[in-house]
Amino acid sequence: MADLRAHVEELWSRADELGPGDTEALAVVTEAVGLLDAGEARVAEVDPATDAVVVHAWLKTAILLLFRLRSIETVELGPFEYADKLPLKTGYQASGVRAVPGASARWGSFLDRGVILMPSYVNIGARVGAGTMVDTWATVGSCAQIGARVHLSGGVGIGGVLEPPNAAPVVVGDDAMIGSRCMVTQGARVGDGAVLGEGVILNPSIPVIDAQSGAELGRGVVPAWSVAVSASRPRRFPGGEFFLPCVLVIKRLEPGERHDKARLEAVLRDHQVAT
Repeated sequence: MADLRAHVEELWSRADELGPGDTEALAVVTEAVGLLDAGEARVAEVDPATDAVVVHAWLKTAILLLFRLRSIETVELGPFEYADKLPLKTGYQASGVRAVPGASARWGSFLDRGVILMPSYVNIGARVGAGTMVDTWATVGSCAQIGARVHLSGGVGIGGVLEPPNAAPVVVGDDAMIGSRCMVTQGARVGDGAVLGEGVILNPSIPVIDAQSGAELGRGVVPAWSVAVSASRPRRFPGGEFFLPCVLVIKRLEPGERHDKARLEAVLRDHQVAT
């Protein structure tokens, strides 16, 4: 893999010279993106020693080069026609993935065994862990890293990022549950086992606040094994007092505690929040 990385990095250094028809360059980047497609490599991962997101930028540059090197082609699927530079994933049944009609995933994304795709979309470079459900009209953006046994509820938007190549993607930990119509973007993180109530907007500019102490826990990061909901807090400006969005942590779960749906709904109901 080191040799492949060196080849990709060399191509990236002269990307402006490349274009469709350069078959040798296309073969190199296709091999690199093929590793992502097969789950043998990933764009980013969490370092267990530091809890920091480590980005493998050369794989993102391989994706960017792929778009530069491929031409738009017509793709026909039954009565539908598309025009794109990339093919769609295939072989779902052999991979142990259930894909309901209306679902699509681009080649170069990885879906682990037991993934369920309702009518939804998964973009190139994304990784979706084993047993995760991508529910109706949910989207998983380019290079987003979704853990195992996650539920992305209806209409959830997981943002994607390709440029700059060293930018960290959205990371959602194992066993998390993201409520309907949540938007998690710009490299935000959701910890293992965390629950986001319906309609939460999470990005690196959104403060995350502990409901018990009022302390700000950070920005764009929901802690592991917590229940968080959308909220707002007052801020005074020359034009008056306005309420700006924040995310409120209203409950802590025991590490490893699976979500009991009835209990979770009771907690959220107590705080007049849906999920």
